[in-house]
Amino acid sequence: MSPFFTFISVCLTIFSLVNGGSIGVNYGRVANNLPSPSKVVDLLKSQGISRVKVYDTDPVVLKSLSGSGIKVTVDLPNQLLKTAAKKQSFATNWVERNIAAYHPDTQIEAIAVGNEVFVDPGNTTGFLVPAMKNLHQALVNYNLHSYIKISSPVALSALQNSYPSSAGSFRSELIEPVFKPMFEFLRQTGSYLMVNAYPFFAYESNSDVISLDYALFRENPGVVDAGNGIRYFSLFDAQIDAVFAAMSALHYNDIPLVVTETGWPSKGDNNEIGASIENAAAYNGNLVKRILTSSGTPLRPKAELTVFLFALFNENNKDGPSSERNYGLFYPNREKVYHVPFTAEDLRVYKDKRSPAVGDIGGGQVRVSTPGKGSGSESGSGQTWCVASNVEKQRLQMALDFACGEGGADCRPIQPGSTCYDPNTLEAHASFAFNSYYQKTGRAGGSCYFGGAAHIVTEPPKFGKCEFT
Repeated sequence: MSPFFTFISVCLTIFSLVNGGSIGVNYGRVANNLPSPSKVVDLLKSQGISRVKVYDTDPVVLKSLSGSGIKVTVDLPNQLLKTAAKKQSFATNWVERNIAAYHPDTQIEAIAVGNEVFVDPGNTTGFLVPAMKNLHQALVNYNLHSYIKISSPVALSALQNSYPSSAGSFRSELIEPVFKPMFEFLRQTGSYLMVNAYPFFAYESNSDVISLDYALFRENPGVVDAGNGIRYFSLFDAQIDAVFAAMSALHYNDIPLVVTETGWPSKGDNNEIGASIENAAAYNGNLVKRILTSSGTPLRPKAELTVFLFALFNENNKDGPSSERNYGLFYPNREKVYHVPFTAEDLRVYKDKRSPAVGDIGGGQVRVSTPGKGSGSESGSGQTWCVASNVEKQRLQMALDFACGEGGADCRPIQPGSTCYDPNTLEAHASFAFNSYYQKTGRAGGSCYFGGAAHIVTEPPKFGKCEFT
């Protein structure tokens, strides 16, 4: 096994246990050709998927999930928000029929109250928080409030500002009537904010200024946030940190966040730039790697993110552009549209089977461009370097220890008395070791990752008198 794959294996073992998050999928059913719910549960179990989110409380689906060990998030549809907000009796009866009747055999862990309510043409925004409160009271009545959280998926369109991330803020007209009371409710009940985030939409609309590598978690020079100096290496992280910044501006830093929807279409109309199997495989595959092997975001590095991929199947009855019907990870016949590993073990095994010349994980095994041949991360001279990122010291030290040990980097120049020992800082030593490994592997795709502790630069690093080759 090559040092590159050894590193991935060790990194997964270390980082997924210490800092890794959790992956789930959205099980939408706006189609007329999907397998039965029981076959879907078999599929989920065969893929090691331990979390699923559904858009209703269909009895057949919930019964099929009984005894599976899969944690379930269910949804109260937008059209029921008004009645749930106006009548406690309705909320109580709804919980009795759709939650208490199945839990705990069906491990319902959350109720999504509505979906992207702020853009609902039914104008249901004013009913959101009262409905959430009534449903929570119903859970209390059945003594289920300690097991089941209540929240509501929010689209990024709820942000007034999202760029730069540090300037993130919520739409002013929603703050007092909705966000503040909702955050108070989430804080009091120990719940979390649900967010739907789609870098695809941002890239599709701004492909002239947003790098595809940046949108797909591939190696790239990064984008510096002018407000706080943080360098972002993925659009996903930047979007989530914009939400965290907006929450912080309202003094709700203590509320966790769950990404209830994110994905990339494998097919689109001619004007839907970036919609392809290759890009969908890269986005979802690299996102899973990102979540399972790294912690948090640059703004909240200790946060352990749970992310639900959208969606389990291509759904042929959805309205809108072609992309809407092509977000699936699987075809209705349960064959994969492309390969995405869902667990740390699956990711490790998949990586071990691949050639060192293969870059981003995902379907089609996308080849890494030869340095200087248009890989998208090279400078005009074709040279790039690998340096330490701004992460917590313990994580950086762990990656440095690996690089100088099993990674096989030449760390002799950073030993006491040697040419690159000064400056004697963790960042400088880690950067030298990371770059040694990166150059040794021929700058192969993924060899400047180190569990998220490193990134690519296109200018020679400067640390004292030490010269980086």
